[in-house]
Amino acid sequence: MKAILSIILSFCLVPSSPQEQSSKPPEQQPATAPTVVKQPLAFGLEDGTPVKLKLNRTVSSADAHVNDTVDFEVLEQVTVHDEIVIPRGAIALGTVTEAEPKRRMARGGKLNVNIDSVRLASGEKIPLRAVKDVKGGGHTGAMTGAMVATAIVFFPAAPLFLFMKGKDITIPQGTEIKAYTAGDIPLDASKFAPDPTLVKAAPQPVVAEVSAQSSIEIKSTPDAADISVDDKYMGSTPSMLRIPPGDHKVKIEKSGFKPWEKILTVTAGAAASVNATLEAQATTP
Repeated sequence: MKAILSIILSFCLVPSSPQEQSSKPPEQQPATAPTVVKQPLAFGLEDGTPVKLKLNRTVSSADAHVNDTVDFEVLEQVTVHDEIVIPRGAIALGTVTEAEPKRRMARGGKLNVNIDSVRLASGEKIPLRAVKDVKGGGHTGAMTGAMVATAIVFFPAAPLFLFMKGKDITIPQGTEIKAYTAGDIPLDASKFAPDPTLVKAAPQPVVAEVSAQSSIEIKSTPDAADISVDDKYMGSTPSMLRIPPGDHKVKIEKSGFKPWEKILTVTAGAAASVNATLEAQATTP
């Protein structure tokens, strides 16, 4: 009996021949997904491009309604290759998805808003979201992204007391938030204008200024009289004035004296002088 058992054990322990080993099918390795290399956009907005916004009106759970439109204003322009794609002052829109005023039993209000879209410089609208990266697939991932988005939009913006029991949630006008483009968005570069702050102006030719004015010395007896040239006050005598060529009305006046007036012809580059003698006005006895 022992001999039979020894033969059986020896047979079980004998290694298989090379021919038998090669006949076994090789173990299948788990397939690895091919690496996808993301190609950069020729012209457009990459997924997650930040867009800084400001709330244009106060939104409160006390009077907001589901499907109400909430408007925002773009605070900083967004450029692509020095072209203005989203201009400063552009309008972005959101939608109230949940609104419930405060209730009895110290139950506070509810307010949820989704960021929807922004208008480009070309007039087109593109989608936005309130988180930079939305991870997770299916409905669960989408719902999680929406809930995180709402928290990012409002929780840092509103004072803590607005979330106390029995209070309405109020987001004041002027609240600043940051939204992000939803997905890669290719654009037509011909529809956008360059950023004027990044365009270098062509050098202007230097033109030498040729002075065409003349120096005119104006005196009077007595001095300290007012000088007017073409009915514009120019100072008091004695003075050295710069006057362009042509005919000019020169008038000299002093209290207690008759006004002195003359049409003076000035030649370009020539110097001239005026010495006016003022006559005293007659006194009434």
